[in-house]
Amino acid sequence: MTTIAGIGIWDSTFSYQLQGSVVLTADIMKKILVPVDFSEFSEYALEVAAQLAKKHEAGIIILHMIGLSDSVLANSEIAEEQEARYYLKMAKEKIKEFTEKAYLEEISVEAIIQNYKEFTEVNKVAHEQDCDLVVMGSHGSSGLSELFVGSNTEKVVRTSDVPVLVVKKRHETIDIKKMVFACDMEKENVSAYKKAAAFADMISASLEVVYVNTAGANFLGYDDVKKRIAVFKKELGVAVKVNFYNYHTVERGILNYCAEHNADLLVMPTHGRRGLAHFVVGSLAESVANHAKIPVMTVKF
Repeated sequence: MTTIAGIGIWDSTFSYQLQGSVVLTADIMKKILVPVDFSEFSEYALEVAAQLAKKHEAGIIILHMIGLSDSVLANSEIAEEQEARYYLKMAKEKIKEFTEKAYLEEISVEAIIQNYKEFTEVNKVAHEQDCDLVVMGSHGSSGLSELFVGSNTEKVVRTSDVPVLVVKKRHETIDIKKMVFACDMEKENVSAYKKAAAFADMISASLEVVYVNTAGANFLGYDDVKKRIAVFKKELGVAVKVNFYNYHTVERGILNYCAEHNADLLVMPTHGRRGLAHFVVGSLAESVANHAKIPVMTVKF
């Protein structure tokens, strides 16, 4: 039963196997946080979260932020209280409507309403509630710039220590068996990889790394490839399959690789201050990201 509580080159690939002795400890998914604004996109996110929750016997926490304006808070105490009660009542009604979905049956659902105005607070709630994943909807109508940059989703991505699964469309079924971690093999990606690996272990999915090797100034020769792998191996200290995929552009290469290798989830590291802009840049990246056929999960390093 659903319960509500707590309102308050191309096309070639070659691989290296990194050997290590570190074994990740298996865990279970306990809670999934879903920030909602009651749009169709937040419902897409809730539906995906419900599928994951059922499969992994997890609970769902719905977070809605009222975000009362400064002008409201500047009113007299009586007016402020009346205004707050009005918005709280509306939010409760909307949340009740949201939780009366068939796909939420047999899932423990909690609802939290806060007067936050900054989406950076999502990370705080995720930690307070001991959540393992944040699932958030995004329209992504203009590609990466709309998917992340300047959006509420980007604010969550940049500040969340918990992995964020971004959902842009309805997924009738989601079964994550194979995850691909796309990165530039720099040492700073190690912490993000470990978070992704822990998540993969939690849901019993495989995880492999892909580095897109492009022509031009950024092209890596065989010796450079071995050196970069060696550094990454030393920092990581765990066995992982690394694929170097040759393609004209990083952006297209990542998604082509995922399509060719039947990946269920693309994982991308993101910097807390710079978001994804340092890793995926340019108008082509926006177009490619917008047409991704699989969900994208971001992990902060």
